[in-house]
Amino acid sequence: MVNIAVVYYSSTGNVHKLAEAAASAAGKAGAEVRLLRIPRLNAETVVPGTEDAVAAHGHTDGEIPEVRLDDLLWADGILIGTPVRFGLPAAPVGAFIDSTAPVSIPGKLANKVVSAFTSGSAPHGGHETTLLAVHNAVCHWGSLIVANGSTGEVLFRPENGNPYGSSSVTRNRPGNVHEDNLAAVEFQARRVTEVAGIVVRGLAAAQ
Repeated sequence: MVNIAVVYYSSTGNVHKLAEAAASAAGKAGAEVRLLRIPRLNAETVVPGTEDAVAAHGHTDGEIPEVRLDDLLWADGILIGTPVRFGLPAAPVGAFIDSTAPVSIPGKLANKVVSAFTSGSAPHGGHETTLLAVHNAVCHWGSLIVANGSTGEVLFRPENGNPYGSSSVTRNRPGNVHEDNLAAVEFQARRVTEVAGIVVRGLAAAQ
C-alpha cells in the first residue's frame, strides 16, 4: 500500500476542488490517502473582488484536517496545491514550507515523491512559476519531483498543457474549474501514486 498526502491551501475553493479530485484518483489507484488543509494565516491578503467567496469557503473546508509534519513523514507521495500569488505560491503555503525545516533538514523527506498543482485567475498569469517555486523547495527536501510532462492524452486538451503540474484558469470565480483540469490532476495523482510505488518497492528491495 502506498501512502499519498494531498496537501493544499485554497482561498475561494478552486484549489480545494482540484485537491479533492486528486485525492479521489489516488484512492482509486490503490493508495491510502490523506486530504489535508494548510491553514490560513492570521494576517492575509485577499484578491480584490473575491472577499465573499473567501469568506464562504472558510466555512466549508473546516472539516478537512490541518496538515502536520507527521503527515509528511507518513506519506510516500505528496501532492501540494496552491493558488497563484504574483507568480508564487500563496503565503500560507510558503509558511507551511518554512515549517518543514525540523523534518526536511535532517533528510527525513528524502526520496518522497512530490508533485504540485495550482489555480490562478488568468492564462500566463504565473501558473508555471508558481509550480516551479514549489519545486525549488522540493529540491531542498531531497525529494523526487514528478511533473506531468507530456505523458498522457489528457494533458493535450485545450484547457491543459502545463508540463510542470496541473493548473486551472478560473478568472477569480469560485467553482470555475474546468473538467479538463480535473482530469489532468486526476492523471497527476495516479502518476504520483505509480511512481511512489516504484520508489517504495525499490527501496525495500535495496535493503
